[in-house]
Amino acid sequence: MSEETKGMGEVPETDERRAVIRQVIEEFINLQKQNAEPAYKAELMEERRKREELERRLNELAEENRRQRQLREEAEKGAAIRAELQRLGVSKVDLAFKVVKDDIYRTEDGRLMGRGEHGEMSLREYLTRFVQENPEFLPARIGGGSGTVEIPRNAGTSSIELERIRPGMSREEAERAREEIVRIASQLLGSR
Repeated sequence: MSEETKGMGEVPETDERRAVIRQVIEEFINLQKQNAEPAYKAELMEERRKREELERRLNELAEENRRQRQLREEAEKGAAIRAELQRLGVSKVDLAFKVVKDDIYRTEDGRLMGRGEHGEMSLREYLTRFVQENPEFLPARIGGGSGTVEIPRNAGTSSIELERIRPGMSREEAERAREEIVRIASQLLGSR
């Protein structure tokens, strides 16, 4: 019977049969992979796009955070410099700030230091030395300045008091007040 079955087209169980089965299984697996691959590729591309978008957004936030921190530090530095200049009695704080702001920096431990001709020193020492070397930033020491003229109080016989000049005063008093104003104005204009 085995010879009859061999003649009828049965394939003997040999390596050939195993090879055919293996080939069919491999073809089936490859076909399944090819059918599933587009879905995997699309999913992978979508995941990659999402990841890249998240990375980009994270980088933007990190950069924005760095800029905000830098702006905050600059504002704190400016406020500290201005406060110290005011404490030292500087009358032109904004002008003095513009002059010294580039020479002042923040150390790693957060202290403000000044870098100048005399080396590095604390903010207070640097600004104190700056104000001493540049007294033009301090208020004027003399009450009068250029262009002021002292008016002598007893120069002549002034019988007119400012409190007495008012509407409705007599014609004589008004004339004396005008004469006195002319006299004082001519003194002031003549002294220039």
